[in-house]
Amino acid sequence: MTARIYRPARNAMQSGKGKSKSWVLVHELAESKTIDPLMGYTTSGDTRQQVKLSFDTQEEAEAYAQRNGIAYTVQPAHDATPKRVSYPDNFRADRKTPWTH
Repeated sequence: MTARIYRPARNAMQSGKGKSKSWVLVHELAESKTIDPLMGYTTSGDTRQQVKLSFDTQEEAEAYAQRNGIAYTVQPAHDATPKRVSYPDNFRADRKTPWTH
């Protein structure tokens, strides 16, 4: 059973960076999911995949995994490059596509 430690990306629907500063430890699937024949839901007997632990730093998440004997992999944090876009750039004459109504 391995776990994955990563820092989640920011929400694409909002400009803020909420919930993207903490590190998350999630367990990978230990067994494949099956389809319930009656309702058609996907089910699994592995309850560890329901647990999602949050930590302030990557080191805290790694220390927790080592303390509890959990094999883990760390995904490096992806920091988005900030775009510098201003309103007047929409009306520049040297745009790739001309601005029309």
